[in-house]
Amino acid sequence: MADANDKLNWTDEDTYWQSNFRNRPYASSGSYDYQLYRPGYRYGFEAANRHDEHKWSDIESTLRKGWDTFEHRGASTWEQMKDAVRDAWDRVMGHRPMTTR
Repeated sequence: MADANDKLNWTDEDTYWQSNFRNRPYASSGSYDYQLYRPGYRYGFEAANRHDEHKWSDIESTLRKGWDTFEHRGASTWEQMKDAVRDAWDRVMGHRPMTTR
C-alpha cells in the first residue's frame, strides 16, 4: 500500500493491478481481462496524486465528469470503471482496498 508521503509511479501501480485485479469484486467473474480496467486504475492513480488533499466523497462527482475527457479511457464508461478508479484512489491514499461495493 502507498504511504501518503511515498507517492508511487504509474509503472509500479500498473504492475500491481495487473497481478491483483482478478481479486477485486468487480473483476472476479473473469469475464474481462486487465486491459478493460487499466484506464480506471490509471485515472484513480492520477487523480489521487493530483487531489491528495480531498476525500473521495468530495471529489467523486468531479472525477465522474472528467472521465469523458480522460485520454486513456478508450470506449469505457464511468459506470464500468468507477470501482476500479476508487480502488486505485484508495490504494494511493493509503486506505484498505474495498471488499464490496
